[in-house]
Amino acid sequence: MTSPRNSSRGTPGSPPPDDSTGTPTNAPTDTPTSAPTARPTSDPTTRPTARRTTPVQLTGAPETLLATLYGRAVDSRSERPVLGDTLAADTVRRLDHDFTTMRMSPSEATSVALRARQLDEWTAGFLARHPEATVVHLGCGLDTRVDRLDPGPGVRWFDIDYPEVIALRRQLYPERAGYVTIPSSVTDPAWIDEIPSDRPTMIVAEGLLMYLTEQAGTALLRRLIERAPSGELAFDAFSAFAIRTQWTNRVVRKAGARLYWGTDAAGIAALSPRLETVESVSALEIPGIERLSAGYRLAARLSAKIPTVRDLARLYHCRF
Repeated sequence: MTSPRNSSRGTPGSPPPDDSTGTPTNAPTDTPTSAPTARPTSDPTTRPTARRTTPVQLTGAPETLLATLYGRAVDSRSERPVLGDTLAADTVRRLDHDFTTMRMSPSEATSVALRARQLDEWTAGFLARHPEATVVHLGCGLDTRVDRLDPGPGVRWFDIDYPEVIALRRQLYPERAGYVTIPSSVTDPAWIDEIPSDRPTMIVAEGLLMYLTEQAGTALLRRLIERAPSGELAFDAFSAFAIRTQWTNRVVRKAGARLYWGTDAAGIAALSPRLETVESVSALEIPGIERLSAGYRLAARLSAKIPTVRDLARLYHCRF
């Protein structure tokens, strides 16, 4: 079975479709938490003299992963980076793609990095508590999370995404001990048999679930929760209203992708009787939002006063 999307793509402020590889994360409108826009052509990650040797052939939902990658690259070149993901910047230089068309501002890049950092922190906390564990990174795209967190020898890490995305990853990123890539739509149940069921499991999905249908997304998460003896789940999700207004999301619109699944706290709780929400934060109130420009901070603060807008995009940390 395949679905519209499968990897870490999109940017804060965009809702996702029916398969797995997403990246949108904050809000469907072009606000501080919406899709990334581009960086000046003087940016070292995009300058014409950069050596570009790796072709990119992605369309639709998979293409949106490039915006998230670019956001992290732009952040890494700022004076005060949130993630400092220099591998993302190096990857942008190597890809034969015109990133200048994304028109990403520094604040939009910071929004992308803040979402990634929040999910990194929840994942790092889990690994600190469980040095012998499994990590399942759904719709990984070209995310460098395994390198940023650099898990210990007791961790088995699985990155899952469409075959064309995994093929691109394998050209760009070196192999490492305990790390496995699985070329598959996340909604195909066959790959789950490759995941060990004997250790606590961390499930991470960034900018993905919105790209799945509700039926496909809930089935995916339930299969993983049922397989693991215990674990945690960290992801971002859009509300039903965000899905209805997805036409405002520039990254999704440009890629010709479509978003499907919008949910809320009640919908998350209904996934499994084993699931408990530990923390939930709006993309408009995410820790570190003070790093955005004054205009973005003001827009976020005012928007967060309206519940429907505040809840357009949220990050969830759950345990089971």
